[in-house]
Amino acid sequence: MNDRCILIGAPVESGQRYAGCLMGPAAYRAGKLPETLISLGREVEDRGDVIPAPARPAQIANTAVHSLPETIAWTEALGRATERAMADGFPIVMGGDHSLALGSVAGVARYAQEQGRPLFVLWLDAHTDFHTLETTQSGNLHGTPVAYLAGKPGFDPLPPFPAPVPAEQICLYGIRSIDPAEHAALLEHDIQINDMRVLDEKGIAAPLSAFLKRVKQANGLLHVSLDVDFLDPAIAPAVGTTVPGGATFREAHLVMELLHESGLVSSLDLVELNPFLDERGRTTNLMVDLVASLFGRKVFDRPTRSAG
Repeated sequence: MNDRCILIGAPVESGQRYAGCLMGPAAYRAGKLPETLISLGREVEDRGDVIPAPARPAQIANTAVHSLPETIAWTEALGRATERAMADGFPIVMGGDHSLALGSVAGVARYAQEQGRPLFVLWLDAHTDFHTLETTQSGNLHGTPVAYLAGKPGFDPLPPFPAPVPAEQICLYGIRSIDPAEHAALLEHDIQINDMRVLDEKGIAAPLSAFLKRVKQANGLLHVSLDVDFLDPAIAPAVGTTVPGGATFREAHLVMELLHESGLVSSLDLVELNPFLDERGRTTNLMVDLVASLFGRKVFDRPTRSAG
């Protein structure tokens, strides 16, 4: 993991219908994310909030889709910002709803392609986000990024995704809400789906460790996209898409600790934080603590003891 963290604000809320996600980047700054990273020995550069170009008209047949021109503008701007940040350090994209990943992962993919290295994606989320512009019934484009990065058709007039990520290099983790159209589409792909039943049966560590082993063997770059709704709403209420039965406090920290110990993560999204729905900063503080675990904070460092 690169010791230089580059913070990118992505105040995006065009991908869903709940007001408040645009306050996410400010909440992370107020929650002392930069100071937390510095305390862990990381260099931090905050590049401020991305400002997209004015939206251009765009129309598609699916009339349910809303805010498409704005989402296209964000996708293009965040793609450029993230690609530049990859060349300079470890991008942390502070959102903003999950449609921001249409741009952030595209930027990472362009960088990986330039470096001649495979890109792997770990999607920590209650949802599979495997709709296209054609299949979404809600019209909320935060439910489309995984299909986009996997190279599925049905995304015109979005810019084509650079070097689509092969299905076996995508891991969906913590899933517990899938629409019928997404379920049918996923049956046609080899994407690794670790829903909560899999995690209940196999435990938190084993499926993640198996995926990380593949990343290491391939000398891959690993992008992690962390959605607040990956967490159980009892501990993280500040999200507009709550689904019961998510990761517990300890399970989420274990995921982050395992990722840190792997040394493989090269970029990070923090998405769907809606401070308007939070309880005195409770969710913001938890998300900052999870980032701290990703960068090496432990409750107790266990020294190696010699036998005898």
